[in-house]
Amino acid sequence: MHIYREFPPHPALAGHVACLWTSHAAPSGAPLRHRVLPDNCIDILWQDRLPGGFVAGMMSRPHRVEVLEPVLAVAVRFLPGAARAFFDVPLHALQDGHPLLAELWPRVEAEALAAALWVRALPVGEQMAVIQRALLARLRARTPDRADRLVRAAVGQISGSGGELRVEELARSLGVSRQHLALQFRERVGLNAKTFAMVCRFRRASALVREFRGAPVDWAAMAGECGYYDQSHLIHAFQQFAGETPEAFARPQDGRAG
Repeated sequence: MHIYREFPPHPALAGHVACLWTSHAAPSGAPLRHRVLPDNCIDILWQDRLPGGFVAGMMSRPHRVEVLEPVLAVAVRFLPGAARAFFDVPLHALQDGHPLLAELWPRVEAEALAAALWVRALPVGEQMAVIQRALLARLRARTPDRADRLVRAAVGQISGSGGELRVEELARSLGVSRQHLALQFRERVGLNAKTFAMVCRFRRASALVREFRGAPVDWAAMAGECGYYDQSHLIHAFQQFAGETPEAFARPQDGRAG
């Protein structure tokens, strides 16, 4: 059994947080296995089996998760490009990693938050409130700077284009050099701009593939619709970000996340 739920953020966090979510995984006999796909987001997760919390950094490849024992998780998912407001480290250092929150926040702060979440059995709504109070405190202590605004604008343009906007064109439209944009983007988003755009295209393509639910697909036409040069380019993207071909991805499967 695996139950996943999402909750909207507090209005003051809506510009930074995509959602809060909970997951209750309870294996029955065999382990629960699922695959998490790149989504251009960073999450913080707190689990009853790992109460101190850890961060899921930006992903450049699929991650496979195996759950052997029951585990309850509460978490926050940041909007693409928005997590830097809550961390004082370059986000590219977290790519494809899962560092403990106490390694990224002051230890006393991370431990106090974990204690508030798990020291007694709280209803889910109260756990969400605990997390959001901690996030609001960190957000209010930080003043956005010019680089923040630059990167958020870049993320918006890449996402709005479905990942088809070239980095050179993006830098020109924002009035900065390609090198400056690349440096700020990697530090404040967690991936370089090219990979971020590639994930945008992949997510668009994977969503379309899911809509077919096993029906015949014109892969060449889909490749063109999603901004790929040709069918082989589409296949390469799926192998990179899903670990399988588009045809295999299109087959109905249980236990897929992301």
